[in-house]
Amino acid sequence: MINTFSGINITSKNPEAMVRFYTKKLGIPILGDDPGFDGVEIGFNADHPRVWIWDENKWGKANTGAVTLVFGCDDHDKTYKELISKGVELDPPKTAVWGGKEMYVKDPDGNTILIL
Repeated sequence: MINTFSGINITSKNPEAMVRFYTKKLGIPILGDDPGFDGVEIGFNADHPRVWIWDENKWGKANTGAVTLVFGCDDHDKTYKELISKGVELDPPKTAVWGGKEMYVKDPDGNTILIL
């Protein structure tokens, strides 16, 4: 039966811009080499869930709507300052109703990124 979650596929009409946003702005590593920006695997290691970014022009849309990707950080204030310095538009971190800190960011295609 199902015993693991590998990751999520997202597609983009501009996969190069998406890959550059996630890797250059958010600092998420590329796990595999794909110079054509079609099927780029990003994440922190192959043993944890990853994100695959595909060329929507070639493969069609992988999901039926925008998704929310959830990432973690150690220091929201430091992460906020670093993202702002890289030109990422986002509101300052806030304390959520459940008590933890969170920040929201939109990627170039409008997917929501929640940083816990």
